[in-house]
Formats: sequence, structure tokens, C-alpha cells
Amino acid sequence: MAGKIYVEISETPLDIAAAHELVADPAHGAVDSFVGAVRDKNFGRSVLGVSYDVYQPLAENTLQNMCEQVRGEYGGEINIYIGHYKGRLPVGGISVIIAVSTPHRAESFSACRALIEELKRRAPIWKQEHYADGDSEWVQGHALCQHSHEHKHKQHAHG
Repeated sequence: MAGKIYVEISETPLDIAAAHELVADPAHGAVDSFVGAVRDKNFGRSVLGVSYDVYQPLAENTLQNMCEQVRGEYGGEINIYIGHYKGRLPVGGISVIIAVSTPHRAESFSACRALIEELKRRAPIWKQEHYADGDSEWVQGHALCQHSHEHKHKQHAHG
């Protein structure tokens, strides 16, 4: 039997318990989840909150396709929930939840990790950080962007 996929772009707070309920399956012994939250500092700047802008139809389609691809890689024995917040969140607010259930833990861990990495790389979701000094900046959120690459390079050069 093919696993279930749930994709959500939400303007209401995301709920980890609800995500776990959606992927629960009596045949699955493992549930793994990733929760992304707004942090209070980024690149040395104090952050007050983040606004997420989402091109919803394309985002939902992209997330659905990612889930179907991962489901295919695991032979269908997987349930997946991906929810992303749209709008403004304060520090500590939950921006993304990924929950995965599989018969065994190794698959659950690896699928959850693969999904968050693909989301960061492929999803049409943009992040605007709001800083304590009153400024704000659109930040590229995925691992392959120039902003992220430059920061990693600086970290390795100085750390």
C-alpha cells in the first residue's frame, strides 16, 4: 500500500502533534520529525521576527513532488507531512514542520533529512528578516544560494 502524503502552506500556527497524528500508522515503528523555528540572531544581527512569502500553488506542487519522489525511493512504505508557515513569525515561532513515519528508524531519519534539504533547495519560499535596529532584509534561505555559501566560507576561514 502506498504511503500517505500531506502538504500544507498555513497562515495559522503549525502543530507538531497534529503532524505526528497525520503520519501515524500501526505498521510503522518510527516517526521522525524536523521543526524549524525563528532564531534570535543571524549573521551576528539581532532578529525580532521573520516574514515568509510563498508562491502557494507552485510551493504546494513542489512539496508534493518532493514527497512523491522520496516515497518512491522508500518503496511506498512511508507517510509524510510537510507544513510551512506563510506570514510573519516572532522569534521562536515555528516556520516548518516535517514529519515522517516508516516501518524502521533508519529510513525515517534519512527521509526527514532529505526532505528538509530539498525544501530549502527547491521550494519557492522567501524569508524576510526583521532586525532589532529597525532594518529588514530578504534572505535567501537555501543551502545553494550565494549568501549562504559566502557565510559558510567565512566561518571556515575564521573558525
